Amino acid sequence: MRLDDTPLFAMLKSRMGWLNERQRLVAQNVAHADTPGYVPKDLKGFSFAQAMAAQAGGTGVARTHAGHLSGSGGAPSRFESTAAPDSETTLDGNAVVLEEQMLKMAESRMAYDAAIGFYQKSMNMLRMAAKPPGR
Repeated sequence: MRLDDTPLFAMLKSRMGWLNERQRLVAQNVAHADTPGYVPKDLKGFSFAQAMAAQAGGTGVARTHAGHLSGSGGAPSRFESTAAPDSETTLDGNAVVLEEQMLKMAESRMAYDAAIGFYQKSMNMLRMAAKPPGR
């Protein structure tokens, strides 16, 4: 069994892929900060409910208790970028605001670091579980 077959690691891989793609788009936006008429792009948000639905074979998450939160949405087949103009547009039509792009980049970096930390903790837990008793 591969780690990708484990739902936890498959979701982490998907999350890190989404964050990697978002970093690429933000870098592209920064590179076009002086291009007339350029509208920055961003990815649609990563949905935990959609990731859970993808892991459940697209059937969604079952509510086993009335107090549990309900999941909704279908499984995304790939990451979809959309035009996401920043708060200002210059006279030449460029809508990239470097400060906002840097905030997006820092946010993505922090989320990526958190996902890596969670991955490492999960790997350590698996290693500990695989050790023979008494070691």
